[in-house]
Amino acid sequence: MSLNMVTLVGRAGRDPEVKYFDSGSTKCSLTLAVNRQRRKGEEVPPDWFDLEIWGKTAEIAGDYVRKGSLIGVTGTLVFSRWQDKVTQEAKERPVIKVDRLELLGSRRDSGGGGGGSLPDDDSF
Repeated sequence: MSLNMVTLVGRAGRDPEVKYFDSGSTKCSLTLAVNRQRRKGEEVPPDWFDLEIWGKTAEIAGDYVRKGSLIGVTGTLVFSRWQDKVTQEAKERPVIKVDRLELLGSRRDSGGGGGGSLPDDDSF
């Protein structure tokens, strides 16, 4: 048995970037900053994750998530792989492919949607 499931809660690092494709698909990309537990007096920088959201959930993220919004995501860890055009070096970066998005902040915190859960695209 294998399992690839990631659950994170943090704040959006930037406004979402939404792309609409000729095929009718929608993709939303954004970053998520997740704070670690810290010991007394210890300064620990947040961990940063690249998120990729598709379909109706991507559209909703584009409408309601803003830089600083508190969100929760569940998804899978995938690796985006490509070859550098200049150096021909193989590159890769981890990406969380989001299946479920939860808007956790209040309307006052984010200037948008209050708490709520958004299932993956198949549920719409």
